[in-house]
Amino acid sequence: MSKPQIIIDTNVFISALRSRRGASYKLLTLIDAGRFEVNISVPLILEYEQIVHNHISEISLTKEDVGDILEYICKVSNQRKVFYLWRPILKDPKDDMVLELAVTAGCDFIVTYNKRDFEGAARFGLQIVTPKEFLEQIGELP
Repeated sequence: MSKPQIIIDTNVFISALRSRRGASYKLLTLIDAGRFEVNISVPLILEYEQIVHNHISEISLTKEDVGDILEYICKVSNQRKVFYLWRPILKDPKDDMVLELAVTAGCDFIVTYNKRDFEGAARFGLQIVTPKEFLEQIGELP
């Protein structure tokens, strides 16, 4: 059976950096455990960087730590190029970028805390789940 292909939405990434207690942190710690594969694009990594920069005072990590984490994510993830744009499909153009990446990568899941923002994504065969729901599906949470 193939590993689930996922996109980690920016809100999940930021949540994982803010606290070591939640499902988003657990998800981030498992990105190289072989349970699933993360897919990224240059625009998504740039968005991660920008949002972290805007919220750095809320994160107990240095800029260098965050840079190391981003570098590691880039190293262990599938890097994708999106050659087409289907905008607008969703309410927020930044969410369209995530959807386009998920479709390009043939993903099974978009992991996000903003499930309502991705209404309509199911027509592309995607499941929109929270980190907790995803971890339950792969057997990492009871």
